[in-house]
Amino acid sequence: MSDAEDGYISPPVQRAARLLRRIAEGDAVANMSRTARELDISRTTLLRLLRTLEAERFIEPRAGEGSGWRIGTALLGLAARGFAGEDLAEAALPVLARLADELGLSAHLGVLDGREVVYMARRAPNLSFASNIRVGSRLPAHAANMGRIILAHLPEAEVRALFAGAPLPASTAHTPTSPEALLARLAEDRAAGLAWSEGHYEPAIGSVAAVLRDASGRPVGAINVSGQVASFAEPERRARIGAAVAAAAAEISARLGFGGMRRVA
Repeated sequence: MSDAEDGYISPPVQRAARLLRRIAEGDAVANMSRTARELDISRTTLLRLLRTLEAERFIEPRAGEGSGWRIGTALLGLAARGFAGEDLAEAALPVLARLADELGLSAHLGVLDGREVVYMARRAPNLSFASNIRVGSRLPAHAANMGRIILAHLPEAEVRALFAGAPLPASTAHTPTSPEALLARLAEDRAAGLAWSEGHYEPAIGSVAAVLRDASGRPVGAINVSGQVASFAEPERRARIGAAVAAAAAEISARLGFGGMRRVA
């Protein structure tokens, strides 16, 4: 049965959902006529949808006159609660903002969804170079370091079951492409307490991630900071970045009720 034949489908809700999906995927709706045409709706309908979604804080204006919209904090908080069972965004956002300013690097929040890590929030410093990854982006968890650090703190049997029979495509030559190679990498990340990347997912981009835990001790997400590889090259600077990310993750986990380390089977 098509959507048009399903009497229980609400066309206005469906149009709003399709518009939100487009904005999350990078269409800022700066050109309203084009977006309306591609969504097969009138420009007036599009304007009403935008104003309604903005009133509900599901979207918010981008900085700058006439520069369109982006996903808003209310929708991010709702999505975080759905993914993690906690108000992860509310706990993490002020810490991410402080971390980005302190280090001069882009800071991100991610959660695991199957074999992908979903970017739930991003805070960028006021610098010429900053990560341009979008909220809502999905990256392969075995290749991206926020995914790796979450997987590293799950039971091995759970990780094996998750990736059983699944392809492990390489993003770069550093990507583990077999279950055993992945488990070995996760063991290294777990021992280090952080998952580092020096161009391991994107050439020329450095990054480090730390896990977030809820009150039960289970990993519910991760944060990372990213920037040019050169930003991570000097040993003292690298150590400072790692310590700051670990401290930020501990603070967010404490806000979620986590009070101590727990063993992973």
